[in-house]
Amino acid sequence: MGMGKAGFYYPGADRLIFRPPLLSLLVLITFSSRVQIGECQVQTPQCRIQKCTTDFVSLTSHLNPSLDGFDTEFCKALRAYSACTHRTAKSCRGNLVFHSAMLGISDLMSQRNCSKDGPTSSTHPETTVEPCDYHSRQHGPQMGEHARPTYLFCGLFGDPHLRTFKDHFQTCKVEGAWPLIDNNYLSLQVTNVPVVPGSSATATNKITIIFKPYQDCTDQKVYQAVTDDLPAAFVDGTVSGGDSDARSLWIVEKATGRHVEIHAGYIGVTVIVRQQGRYLTLAVRMPEDLAAAYDETQDLQLCMNGCPTAERIDQVGLLPLPVLGLHQPGLQHQQQHPRANPNPNHIPQVLPQGGFTPESAMAKCQEQLEVRDIYFHSCVFDLLTTGDVNFTSAAYNALKDMETLHPKRERWHIFPRANSGPFPMPLLPHLLLFVLIMAVLL
Repeated sequence: MGMGKAGFYYPGADRLIFRPPLLSLLVLITFSSRVQIGECQVQTPQCRIQKCTTDFVSLTSHLNPSLDGFDTEFCKALRAYSACTHRTAKSCRGNLVFHSAMLGISDLMSQRNCSKDGPTSSTHPETTVEPCDYHSRQHGPQMGEHARPTYLFCGLFGDPHLRTFKDHFQTCKVEGAWPLIDNNYLSLQVTNVPVVPGSSATATNKITIIFKPYQDCTDQKVYQAVTDDLPAAFVDGTVSGGDSDARSLWIVEKATGRHVEIHAGYIGVTVIVRQQGRYLTLAVRMPEDLAAAYDETQDLQLCMNGCPTAERIDQVGLLPLPVLGLHQPGLQHQQQHPRANPNPNHIPQVLPQGGFTPESAMAKCQEQLEVRDIYFHSCVFDLLTTGDVNFTSAAYNALKDMETLHPKRERWHIFPRANSGPFPMPLLPHLLLFVLIMAVLL
């Protein structure tokens, strides 16, 4: 650069001289404080309460209160924090931050019932990271201010109704075997069969999940459920993957033959499988970055991209009348008590599958689904299609599983547009009221 020893010229030094006065002052204050700190370090011991606090945050940032062992690890970190503050106490006399930290430690130890004597966490944060725990890898102290990962939700239930990772709600045919998820970490496939002759609606009677091998955390594990066989184990008879102490992959049976949960801690995935009546339902939560780890050969994923247009029963979110198939010539004779003057929409008032009318179907669904969102309308759709009351519980449990796994409460409820489904939402009175209010205000 042509710079000699006597020059001491740095590119941009001229711009530093003419920086705004306030910025220059801040730089001067910062520089002065650093000089003073440096002098203090030479002359007297420095109050290191800030480092004690930083270490405590690093030791606890990856802990999850909902997991086993949280209290033990948190108490160990508190004792390490307390020990650190005692080591620097002499140099922190009169320091308000120090005394606040001491009070805070005492309060936390009382709240968590932590004993003052016992093991302490290592002061080296990197030792707390668990390689077979996705949350620990993402939030371990060595990640610093790493952003909290985004989780996605996908659900499938009923005839069947699909809620995608993008919170799109669809009703599809998808008869046969279809992939819901297919990426570098997980493959999840469902098999759907027709539920009513003459209707294109199907329901799930088989679910296959493949957890792909991952480092030293787990070998490949396959879980398979079919109607009347909802096992609490993988197909090889095991109930966990990898080291059982690490809890990288495990199965929990919530209700024998009716409700199973699979937790894949190494990839941050939770899967809920249920049997309702003769059919299965599914709910999945997965980190967005892992869900997006696939190539162009894996683009047929219903959870990621929704159902193909040709497989859709709904019309861009609008549920059609679920009984249209019953108007085919060969099915007309199945209707009980046909009306002499059918209504303009040709809605049969009584169905052979269970005798549900639109009104009685709505009343039945209302018993468990108080909010008339898309889960309620899907329930009504299923009752009119099949007459099987088990679909009411399927919709209710699908809603509850979504509330358990979906990370964003503001997106829990999806409401159909006006005039969607067999029963238009009563929006007209509200719309008229809105118009009157606007007229007064304007």
